[in-house]
Amino acid sequence: MENTRELLQTMTRHFGSLNKNCCKAGGTEISLVQSHILYEVNRRHKPSMQEIADALDTDITTFSRQVQSLVKMNLLKKNPDVADRRVYNLSLTAEGNSVAASIDAQMARTFEEIFSHLTEFEKETILRSIRLLNEAMGKSSLCCSP
Repeated sequence: MENTRELLQTMTRHFGSLNKNCCKAGGTEISLVQSHILYEVNRRHKPSMQEIADALDTDITTFSRQVQSLVKMNLLKKNPDVADRRVYNLSLTAEGNSVAASIDAQMARTFEEIFSHLTEFEKETILRSIRLLNEAMGKSSLCCSP
């Protein structure tokens, strides 16, 4: 039997090298962390800063600095919540939407190229297995849930 840790470490390293080459959109250099923030904000409706920090399992102080940099880049808006002025909600600007879409397209092309080396059955098997692994990790008391 193959060493499970070794398989996951190798996959993590491969994915890490993919992420190192993240992300340039319209001449704007986006860090991996910033890419994750844009992705998470894009998939929710005006989430709070705390909600996104929790989703990314990031300390709120470190997260705040990243948010500020994205606000300065005009990719993200930070507005006080109407019900609780102590809470800030995040949303993408028009430029932020464009950058997020560009990153999504880059990642889609990358995974399309990777999966081109597999049959359709192999691809579906892998995606199903990743879903199952994510579900199991979410149920585990030893893992963080997204």
